[in-house]
Amino acid sequence: MAQRAMAQAFIGQRKTINYEKRQYNAGTQNWKIRQDAQGRMYFANNEGVLVFDGSYWQLYPLPNKTIVRSLEFGADKKLYVGGQDEIGYFAPAKNGLLVFSSLKDLLPKADQAFSDIWDIAVYGNDVFFRTHDKIFRYSHNKITVYHSRSWLFLGTYGNKLIAHDEQKGLLLFANGNWVPFIDKQELPNGFYITHISRFNTTTGLVTTAKDGLFLLTGNKLNYFNLSGAGIDNHQHFSGATALNDGTYLVGTYVNGIYQFDGSGNVIENIGKKEGLQNINVRCMYTDANHNVWLGLDNGIDYIAYNNAVKHINPLIFKDGGGYGAALFKNNLYFALSNGIYQLPVNGTSDLSYLKNDFKTTGEGQTWNMAEVSGRLLAGKDDGLFEVMGDRLSPIYNATGFWTFQALKNKAGEPLIAAGNYYGVRLFDNKGANLIDKGNVGKYYESARFMQVDKDNLIWTSHPYRGVYKLDPNTGRIKTYTKEQGLPSTLNNFVFKIKGQIVIATEKGIYEYDLSADRFKQSEQFRKIFGDRSLRYLKEDGAGNIWFVQGKSVGVADYSSASTIINIPELNNRILSGFENIYPVNANNVFVGSENGFYHINYAKYKQNIRPLNVYIRRVKATYGTDSLLYGGYFAGVSDDKKQAAENTPSLAHTWNSLHFEYSSPIFEEQSNAEYSYLLDGFDKEWSEWSKRPDKDYTNLPAGNYTFKVKARNHQNNESAVAVYAFVINPPWYQTVWAYLLYAVLIAGILYYVYKMQELSHIKKQQKQLLIQQQKNEEEQRQIAYLHQLELERSEKEVVKLKNDKLQSEIEFKTSELASAALNLVQKKEFILKVKDELQQLQKSGRDMVETAEIKKILRLLAEENKVNEEWEQFSIHFDKVHSNFLTVIKDRYPSINQQELKLCAYLIMNLSSKEIAQLMAISVRGVEISRYRLRKKLQIPTEMNLFEFLFDIQREIMKG
Repeated sequence: MAQRAMAQAFIGQRKTINYEKRQYNAGTQNWKIRQDAQGRMYFANNEGVLVFDGSYWQLYPLPNKTIVRSLEFGADKKLYVGGQDEIGYFAPAKNGLLVFSSLKDLLPKADQAFSDIWDIAVYGNDVFFRTHDKIFRYSHNKITVYHSRSWLFLGTYGNKLIAHDEQKGLLLFANGNWVPFIDKQELPNGFYITHISRFNTTTGLVTTAKDGLFLLTGNKLNYFNLSGAGIDNHQHFSGATALNDGTYLVGTYVNGIYQFDGSGNVIENIGKKEGLQNINVRCMYTDANHNVWLGLDNGIDYIAYNNAVKHINPLIFKDGGGYGAALFKNNLYFALSNGIYQLPVNGTSDLSYLKNDFKTTGEGQTWNMAEVSGRLLAGKDDGLFEVMGDRLSPIYNATGFWTFQALKNKAGEPLIAAGNYYGVRLFDNKGANLIDKGNVGKYYESARFMQVDKDNLIWTSHPYRGVYKLDPNTGRIKTYTKEQGLPSTLNNFVFKIKGQIVIATEKGIYEYDLSADRFKQSEQFRKIFGDRSLRYLKEDGAGNIWFVQGKSVGVADYSSASTIINIPELNNRILSGFENIYPVNANNVFVGSENGFYHINYAKYKQNIRPLNVYIRRVKATYGTDSLLYGGYFAGVSDDKKQAAENTPSLAHTWNSLHFEYSSPIFEEQSNAEYSYLLDGFDKEWSEWSKRPDKDYTNLPAGNYTFKVKARNHQNNESAVAVYAFVINPPWYQTVWAYLLYAVLIAGILYYVYKMQELSHIKKQQKQLLIQQQKNEEEQRQIAYLHQLELERSEKEVVKLKNDKLQSEIEFKTSELASAALNLVQKKEFILKVKDELQQLQKSGRDMVETAEIKKILRLLAEENKVNEEWEQFSIHFDKVHSNFLTVIKDRYPSINQQELKLCAYLIMNLSSKEIAQLMAISVRGVEISRYRLRKKLQIPTEMNLFEFLFDIQREIMKG
């Protein structure tokens, strides 16, 4: 969206906004324009009906995608449109989205093929559609067709419906028929009406394709000649519209638009160089705010004709910054960063309509201009000058000057105090020329902000050092900073408001308390401005206080109840740091800007503060994919009706996330539109103001909701509240039916629990009986068991006694065996002893042995039989102890001899080989040989131990 300044014929440049095809995303050509009751704009576009609500563009194509060349609102609030082979209307569906309904089926079959619908006119409750050779009348759901070789025009004039038949001339619709109105013979040859608009209460303004403009009064056409700006009265005029200032606009196909007055004098020609993006104007429309829309051959333009704020930046200004302005002796002067420019003033009440006839009065940086005591003074970077008509007369050029004020010395002589780069300088103002009186005291600070109070004391301020009071008579200087009551030493600016010296500070407006010789916050201004951080103050002739806060301009209007009116059109456009406002009167307030000046027709500005409209243009529910709930319309298309109860949607709980879009038709300053919203049933208070035109809510709980939104473009100009109600149903598990089901389930569960408890009680009793029975049985078993234990204990004691007895016997027998074995060993030792004795006798070599020695040996040998008897006795005892081990061995292995049985017995007794050798009267080697022989007879495998073999047999015998 491009914005351009235009209309250089006047110093006030109206703003034009260019909407290009790439922005509205539809066809290039736009043929008709209308506005609905809520302020939305509608355009008949090559690709369908194009709707603009200030924030969003929306295209509604016809079913057959043909060009829409005309549209009109019917008395039934429907939007009637037509295209090739299609006529019908757009109306909101139940969800508020515009839907096209065709009327083509009401036509006779023979008339259902037709060319473009060029004109649509509403006459009473009927709607008329014009094609090249047919006019359709839609009335009471029926269509009547009026044929002609060539219908050239269809439109209304006052309370009349007029059609132009190429063969018959102008016809008037009356009593269901077309009757003559102006005969063809009374019209110029080739006469072709393009449009009829209102000229005054009794006259229409007729534009034609090649014959110029006409005024239609009654049934008389009179030629209306336009003159000026080199206008060609025989060019193709596409249409005309009246402005609210008493002038008119006419559009052309090749030269843009012309503005002319009631006498036909062309005021200006507005074309491409003045801001239009295309000079082929297809249609024109004046909206409810008296601003103008142009449908172009390529694009759409908006001209803020009724805007009370205009930019003054003619080419001669060279984009210089605006530092001051003054109206003096029928001339308007502007001080800029590159010079002083002069403009003669005529009787125009609104000075923005002055002709652009600027002249240069002086060059170079000019900080200020002001009329002081009948003199127009200019403070420049190179000195102080007096403006003499179209030239500058130097007064003092040793330094640059900021500002000037009149005062009197103690003798009552008139002086002028001039704030400059290095203090305040006084000039005598008694004669024709100002006479330098020197600097005030020893004050050498830059005095850009300076005022003179009622006692002729001079006050200055420095943004970084504080406020100063200077006595021009004594030169005495006093400084006021934070210690003297100011909220800060920084950013204090001195001004004179309501006859008193005040300081604009970061914390509101402060005033001087003479009795305390310090500053305090002003109560009277605090009621209006509060604690606003202010940089600039200026009182106009009506007592209103203009101010600058940050980079915004506003005015405290005292005409009623001291209300604050902001001027958002100037946000970030003023000359920040060197703010200046020059109010001439209610119609002319000049504000310095970064490039030139802005002009405010304040009286008109207040008139334009009318109630705003805001509307909810779309509501979507989101659950995976978007679902449109509301498309922006409640009833008819051009209707401002509210939502009906039956249109309140009831949403499933899964659709509990919603997206709202809203807009306000503030076309020239849409960037300054702000919105505040509230969701009744969820939000506790209105939101902060925001420029964002949409809002999302997610995961809303079940309940009844009403979304509310309001808009503002000035702090005291809010719209009415737009509302949209909806219901989010609880999830299935929170519905009435669910709760009934829960009640039934709970009752069933309680009954089930009761029955289960009852059954449990019965089972418990049965269980207790069973437990008691089991307990009794267990006690019986215990008694039986204890009795059995007693029996077993008695039996065990008997067995133990028997075992003890047996064990004693075994031990006794074992002892006997051991004794026997020991005796055997002793006997063996005896035999060995006898052997030794005999060997000694043999060795003695004596032939004769004494009788005593022989008797001794005999006695020893006599005891040998006892040894054999002892073996017999040993074997008997051994078998008794070892369960007839020797007998079993003898039975199993008959080939075993007596000597080998002895070896088995000795092995079972676990005697060593040495002990066995002594008992068996053989050597240890002999024992090993005997063991080997025994293994063979017993057939013992090589890997098995002999002792283990014998021991296994003994164990087997013991078990058996």
